[in-house]
Parts: sequence; structure tokens; C-alpha cells
Amino acid sequence: MATTTHVFRVEGMHCGSCALLIDDTLEDLPGVHSTQTTMKQARSTVELDPSQNSPEDVIAAIEELGYRASALP
Repeated sequence: MATTTHVFRVEGMHCGSCALLIDDTLEDLPGVHSTQTTMKQARSTVELDPSQNSPEDVIAAIEELGYRASALP
């Protein structure tokens, strides 16, 4: 099973708990193998199986929590 790594800019985090909430939520998505979200860098790096989830699904999950997210090149 091949995975791809995607980096997202996440705006609206105010503390370390925000980053933990995002990681916990993303880890529950099917096909997500790992996540690392940092408030200081305002970024989330996600390794996922593209046959089970897409970058758009990750953005939608982050935005459902009330943050703004966009894919970085």
C-alpha cells in the first residue's frame, strides 16, 4: 500500500491543544498513517493512503474543527 505525504497550512490555532485536536481528528480518518501538526509553524504534515482519502478530505476535516486549511506545494 503506497502512501503520499501532504503538507497543509493551518490557520486559527491558538495553543498546543489545537494541534493535538487536529492530529487526533486526522488520525481517525481512514487511510491516514501519521500526522504531525505544529502551532508555531501553522502546518500539518499528513501521510495517507490516496486510495482511502484525499488531501481535500483532510482539509474538510480540519475545517470542520473551525480552523482554516490549505494545501502547500
